[in-house]
Amino acid sequence: MERSLDRLKELAALFFKLGVIGFGGPNAHIAMIEAEVVGKRQWLSREHFLDLLGATNLIPGPNSTEMAIHIGYIYAGWLGLIVAGVAFIFPAVLITVGFAWVYVALGAVPQFAFLLYGIKPVVLAIVVDALWRLGKKAIKTRKLFVIAIAVALLLWLGNISEIIALLIGGVLGMIWLRSPDRPQQAKEEANILIASIVTSSTLKATAAMTAASQISLWQLGLSFLKIGSILFGGGYVLLSFVQGEFVQGYGWLTQQQLLDAIAIGQFTPGPILSTATFIGFVMAGFPGAIVATVGIFLPSFIFVAALNPIIPYLRRSKWASAFLDAVNASALALMTVVTIQLAIATFSKSSAPYVDGLAVAIALLSAVLALQFRVSAAWLVLGGAAIGWIAFTLGYVR
Repeated sequence: MERSLDRLKELAALFFKLGVIGFGGPNAHIAMIEAEVVGKRQWLSREHFLDLLGATNLIPGPNSTEMAIHIGYIYAGWLGLIVAGVAFIFPAVLITVGFAWVYVALGAVPQFAFLLYGIKPVVLAIVVDALWRLGKKAIKTRKLFVIAIAVALLLWLGNISEIIALLIGGVLGMIWLRSPDRPQQAKEEANILIASIVTSSTLKATAAMTAASQISLWQLGLSFLKIGSILFGGGYVLLSFVQGEFVQGYGWLTQQQLLDAIAIGQFTPGPILSTATFIGFVMAGFPGAIVATVGIFLPSFIFVAALNPIIPYLRRSKWASAFLDAVNASALALMTVVTIQLAIATFSKSSAPYVDGLAVAIALLSAVLALQFRVSAAWLVLGGAAIGWIAFTLGYVR
């Protein structure tokens, strides 16, 4: 019993520390976890660590958080699973609630608006950087490229929910990817895939497109639980689901608030899904933050608990790998569509010349710094805020 308690304390201390210093996104988090649990503490072998990492790609949710949960389960059983996951998530959630409180208190004050003016174009650049990096991994074949284009068209042209689009792309893509790769047959199957997806664009989204004057905590939590259950492709795909669910669907969140949530999320360490905490707080205060956080992260705990014992079988499944490839390509398409929509909202002006040249310049400069020079997102956001302040001082922003 004492040994188990010691292990739980070790897990809590380690993953709380990683949650506090974990800037740089999931790849940086995973590198830090590997250095601690494989290199320094030798809790498991590098081969076992890679098996766990591969398995996290087969389930929805944030990879780095799920790695923490996996390691907690292996090192200290069911309680370890909970302790490691909560310890890793908690710092980001706590910091995000602080930012959300400040945002709600000051966000409507004109003197605060200029900061967000400079930050929003930077956010677009950060998302484009993520799209580029994820795209190089996700779009590995011509078939996956066709799947991504088809899903993007489905979402852009058809009134269909992101979840349905993701599942269509995953299931049909899995079937297509597992078929023999003969030129004529591949051409015919590509036509069938595109026809199926485009035809399904006539379907209507299941959620009613009506604005709600009163936010239901039950519906808020259920929506984030649903998103957390199908969130393939990394934390940035969250933007697409939040856009469809809360901006276009229920009307509980504005597009500007979504951009602001992403921007403030760049300041916090730990998993990017803590952005859900910010969104929940903006919509419904502390109760909203709690239900949003529980909803978005709970599926990861459940999936890891169910998956850990069967990892060896899933790692050998060609169908599971094909489904994952198709879903990742589809998730990238969702991100691309939302990024275009956010860009239109950010760069548009109500009067001539109808395009905000300074906002475009900030986005382009930030994209170059992120893509070419790998400048940290936190520094880019601070730089955007500084440019917003200068523009406000010179009278460009009112």
